[in-house]
Amino acid sequence: MDERPKIAVFANSAWYVYNFRLNFIEKLRLRGFEILLLTPPGRYADRLTALGFRCEHIALQRRSLLPWRELALVARLAKVLRHERVDLIHGFTIKCAIYGSLAGRVSGVTGRVGAVTGLGYVFSGNTVGARALRPFVRLLLKASMSGKNFRLIVQNVDDAAVFGEQHLVDNRSVRIIRGSGVDCRRFRPPTRRTEGDAMTVLLAARLLWQKGISEYADAARKLRADGHTVRFLLAGEIDPGNPNSVDAGSMSTWQEDGLFTWLGHVDDMASLLGSVDVVVLPSYYGEGLPKSLLEAAASGCALVATDMPGCREIVEHEKTGLLVRPRDSIALSSAILRLRDPDLRRTLGDAARRKAAAEFSDEVVFERTLEVYGELLPLLSNRRASVAPRRCGPTRRQG
Repeated sequence: MDERPKIAVFANSAWYVYNFRLNFIEKLRLRGFEILLLTPPGRYADRLTALGFRCEHIALQRRSLLPWRELALVARLAKVLRHERVDLIHGFTIKCAIYGSLAGRVSGVTGRVGAVTGLGYVFSGNTVGARALRPFVRLLLKASMSGKNFRLIVQNVDDAAVFGEQHLVDNRSVRIIRGSGVDCRRFRPPTRRTEGDAMTVLLAARLLWQKGISEYADAARKLRADGHTVRFLLAGEIDPGNPNSVDAGSMSTWQEDGLFTWLGHVDDMASLLGSVDVVVLPSYYGEGLPKSLLEAAASGCALVATDMPGCREIVEHEKTGLLVRPRDSIALSSAILRLRDPDLRRTLGDAARRKAAAEFSDEVVFERTLEVYGELLPLLSNRRASVAPRRCGPTRRQG
């Protein structure tokens, strides 16, 4: 194997890599790996190129179900991997994990890694389309995620149990790495939070119904009707490529009713989190470990989340935040109301910060992922033993 192992990072959008995995690929590059990014084109692919990463554009369509198009995509991937002489391919989300592993197997890539952040729409959705796709996706999972040179990374014990119980992958190939990591130097509590009458609450997520957007709006409506002064913010974009995306009409109605301020996409989440008091995620979606909760915990915010896989890995009820029942706007509004107590907010926020630093920092996640790579690339294990880890200085990225 080359002295500089080549890692292909395959994702369904450059936006995902930029917002969720940039620190990770920067650390890989600092350790001497050659990085090849495989994503659809777009402005975030251009941003990654400007940062010095090489991007090969892959025309992946998340909602495509045309067999000939999907086969052509896998063939194109295999051709790129073979031409580039990639040592390991790491695919993120179910579709990329499956296709990346299939292409890696065909092209003779040494190591294949699939990272699944939650079980996704096909397994968590209850629509006719989701139920129809489930058997086919199970077959693809079994076909792609096998062999001694494959590893599946999941983010919580619940997801690991589901893959094992449904016999989708050999349990010996499953590794649990809790989250995508959070930069605790960039996300940190402000010197002083504003202690005023108007508590500020934030929900930051992709605008999918399953993220609890409707329940958030209902909670805001109830607290306002009861005469409580609470400022509600919503950060995130409508996702037209997802069948569960919130529609523009609902967003307009909520804003006309004055329930919350919609910020859209926010580049500088660290600054936003430093300005709010409470972060909520009323999701009933199959989460991995929600990035928004990790960043909020590192920022010392008080947390409210649903008692769901992934969320409860971060939020320990009454210790690092408050857990509520899924799809229950009344319970959500009651939890938010409890947090008008600044002492309770401070206690929970401080504990959340300590937990984030100890268990979910990007350094912890990076080293655990390198261990997985080392299982698949034997020479990498020897190389890691002789090279001391290099600490990254504070990131210069502001968005």
